[in-house]
Amino acid sequence: MKKITRLFILTLALLMVLPIAISASVPYATYTYSGQGLILSSPDAYVPDVVVDSAYMGLPKSLGNDLRDLFVAPDGRIYIADASNNRIVVLDKYYKLQNEITTFVNNQGIPDGFNNPSGVFVDEHNMYVCDTDNNRIILFDTNGKFIKVIAKPESSLFEEGDIYKPVACVADDYGRIFVVSSTTYQGIIVLNTDGDFFGFIGATKVTVNALELLWRKFQTEKQKQNSKEYVSTEFNNITIDDQNFIYVTTSSIEVSVAAGDTSADNAPVRKLNASGIDVMARNGFFPPSGEIMVETRSDDTTAVTGASKVIDVAIGPEGTWSIIDENRSKVFTYDSNGALLFAFGDKNGAQIGNIATVEAIAYQGSNILLLDRTNANIVVFRRTEYADLLIGALEHDNQRMYDVTIDDWTEILKRNNNFDAAYIQIGKSLYRQGQYEESMEYFKAANETVNYSDAYKEIRKEWANKFFWIIPIIIVIACILLAKFFGYAGKVNKRTALKVGRKSLKEELLYTMHVIFHPFDGFWDLKHEKRGSVKSAFVILLATVMVFFYNSIGQGYIFNPRPSTTFNIVGAITAVVVPLLLWVVANWCLTTLFEGEGSMKDIFVASCYCLTPLVLLILPSTIASNFLLAAEGGIIALFSALGYLWMGLLLFIGMMVTHNYTVGKNALTCIATIVGMAFIMFMGLLFSSLMGKMVSFVTNIIDEISYRL
Repeated sequence: MKKITRLFILTLALLMVLPIAISASVPYATYTYSGQGLILSSPDAYVPDVVVDSAYMGLPKSLGNDLRDLFVAPDGRIYIADASNNRIVVLDKYYKLQNEITTFVNNQGIPDGFNNPSGVFVDEHNMYVCDTDNNRIILFDTNGKFIKVIAKPESSLFEEGDIYKPVACVADDYGRIFVVSSTTYQGIIVLNTDGDFFGFIGATKVTVNALELLWRKFQTEKQKQNSKEYVSTEFNNITIDDQNFIYVTTSSIEVSVAAGDTSADNAPVRKLNASGIDVMARNGFFPPSGEIMVETRSDDTTAVTGASKVIDVAIGPEGTWSIIDENRSKVFTYDSNGALLFAFGDKNGAQIGNIATVEAIAYQGSNILLLDRTNANIVVFRRTEYADLLIGALEHDNQRMYDVTIDDWTEILKRNNNFDAAYIQIGKSLYRQGQYEESMEYFKAANETVNYSDAYKEIRKEWANKFFWIIPIIIVIACILLAKFFGYAGKVNKRTALKVGRKSLKEELLYTMHVIFHPFDGFWDLKHEKRGSVKSAFVILLATVMVFFYNSIGQGYIFNPRPSTTFNIVGAITAVVVPLLLWVVANWCLTTLFEGEGSMKDIFVASCYCLTPLVLLILPSTIASNFLLAAEGGIIALFSALGYLWMGLLLFIGMMVTHNYTVGKNALTCIATIVGMAFIMFMGLLFSSLMGKMVSFVTNIIDEISYRL
């Protein structure tokens, strides 16, 4: 036993002194975004694998500090546009030097070379090099043998004095060449292999209002040329997929994607067909434009602020595609629907995987290659097992293997339960299989209302087919009850008109039905015949507040997926009571100076009675929202707009009758009342700010005295 014990202790000691391999952590965070714009941590989709520098490549002359482009050919070879050395570097699929193209013999048999080459594109037959400062494109075969020079295109569509600066190009299966020129704003230039000009495609739509057009008539020619808002956006890069769809990027558009603008006019990346029409799907939580959280904490001095500067796009497997943000050296990868799959990368740090200045991106099989201009190298990122699951799920979804897709996304959720897109994909698969109620649960988990609405539409259709006879009965009963109520209110109002003395609360409340349909004599009797009181006005005001509160929490999930009870009760009171009180006070202050005959009590009572249409229209629209689809939301908007218009008309007539004003004088008074409301709000904010500073001053004095004592 002693020998065994000694052997065990010796073995343990040896294990403790032996070196242990510790895998380094990835020097950046991988994440996605929720529907609310919150960052959701994600497992690493790509990890840095190897850094390919000049020594690794075996270059006799190191790469310069002005690398412009990176491209992976169909056969796996890698091409680098080294502008500082005026060459194209060709590597094999193992990143070893295969060829350098620096000079060639041109069409006239004269030795020639590049001048600041900025872009390279290679298909199965040809290599296209954008010889930028020589204003041309050079065509080689895939072995680097010179074929021809494609010179600057000639056309009257080019403005006089235009400079042709090709910086990127692609070619489709039909021999058309699509060229991005850094100084051309009319769109993408389309040529054939002979250099014949076909036209422009993809130009950004520019909208100019009438005032801008008028001002432009008085501008000088120089001012017109400097007015960038009157010209389309210039593109900076281009790529093409296997279906001949063209992806173009621009860094001239810097928009906050958190605003949710899904239009192509403000998109830094677009997917164009051969006609130049943007066909990109933007069905994610936010449009595919890079970073969403563009603002940072005030104490975070290292973070980059502002919108992403998108400078390149690459096509990945199964309809995925990636863009790079030069400002942050990050990669954002999306699926074919424009939903963010993952984002990763960071420019801060010196570890493998930190890119100082990202210049280009390319896919090499399952790997992602990023070109670092500052460090003059290529960083190869290897796809992880988690990303393999993502691509596998997308592949099964594209092949319509929905049973397998559910298993794939469920497996992904086990690794990343923050991934809202996984819930949506499972919901879509269940929807395609006709399991609508189950799909709604998954859509709800991701706060996805559009697909939730589609699933609910099918359930509602099934219910309507099964109980179709109930719907007309409900409508008829509702109409009968409504007619009975208005008839009863009319009888009570007629009887009350002959009643002498104090009116009951019920009679005062039912009188609202007469006021909203007969406002002129209604408001006259309200004031002179005492048909209303402060008590009934408070009841109407309370009812309006409760309707607004119910609207905030009682709307259907499609129209209000995240109700907040605590906030909305305060919001309902603020939305109703505060504007009403401001109106009453401002109107009373003005009308006392301009011979108004209404007291503050009269103004308050009349204003509260004007709120009745909001109660009558918003309440049923809120109830109906639980049975409507997203496409039918216009019905709710119509009811709300009608309620506010009706209230505004009643308020105008009520003030005119209450103060015995003419139409013109009442209109001026109402406008002045609105200005007075703004002035009272300003004074209130100023007073509260001063009071806050005074309290802070007194508190600081007390604290100072207590410290000294």
